[in-house]
Amino acid sequence: MPLLRLLGTAQDAGLPQAGCALDCCRAARRRPALRRRAACLALVAGRKRWLIDATPDFREQLAALDARHPGTLEGVFLTHGHAGHYTGLVHLGREAMAASGVPVWGMPRMRAFLRKNAPWEQLVRLGHIALRPLAGARPVRPAPGIRITPLPVPHRAEYTETVAFRIEGARRTALWLPDIDRWEPWNVPLERAIESVDVAWIDGTFFSGAELPGRDISVVPHPTIASTLARLAALPARERRKVRFIHLNHTNPAARAGTPERRAVERAGMAVAREGETVTI
Repeated sequence: MPLLRLLGTAQDAGLPQAGCALDCCRAARRRPALRRRAACLALVAGRKRWLIDATPDFREQLAALDARHPGTLEGVFLTHGHAGHYTGLVHLGREAMAASGVPVWGMPRMRAFLRKNAPWEQLVRLGHIALRPLAGARPVRPAPGIRITPLPVPHRAEYTETVAFRIEGARRTALWLPDIDRWEPWNVPLERAIESVDVAWIDGTFFSGAELPGRDISVVPHPTIASTLARLAALPARERRKVRFIHLNHTNPAARAGTPERRAVERAGMAVAREGETVTI
């Protein structure tokens, strides 16, 4: 039966993050069990697999997928052109896997970025990847009975658009939304998006705006978990149970079990996503 497997829950740079001397990263260097890979989701249908986003942890994530669901990599769906979401494509090139014609689905600006900029243009030119078009709200059918629909969302657009993905199977539907600036400008009310799916993996980058002392958090805008908990408080419990926060920054205390912030998420009837969790669709 087709399923979705979560291969990572962290913000682009993972945990531990390079150059970080905070307790969160020092502890993760000492204890491998605390390490987290960048946010990535796999779709598995029989021996065919697709990745949603190609992260800097591509090697480890593909190995983890091979160990549980061996088969062929049938393609990659990209949400946008920030470092944690497409740079893993480099492992498909001739210095690494030397893959042949792996389909890579992207929105128009995402495809243009890959086609025009090194080293990605070499992947295209040498045929390691084959770019496939996405268009907002138009579904792609990668396998019988499965539809993946890109949903444009407002997020920093220095190089490319950003999309979420609605993934529909015969049994269940999921939302994959790792990055958004704020909920309010999105043309789909968050509450309605959650009500229309069975599981919602959504942006939980920061718990609060106080996590990056000395840095201007406005240049990396994301809705805080605290604000999302408040916004969704009026939803029925059955709807709140669908919410699983992903893309957690290394500074986010909700990423750690037993913290007041994690307990706040749990009291609200929601969850922090766990690497390795699966949902049959």
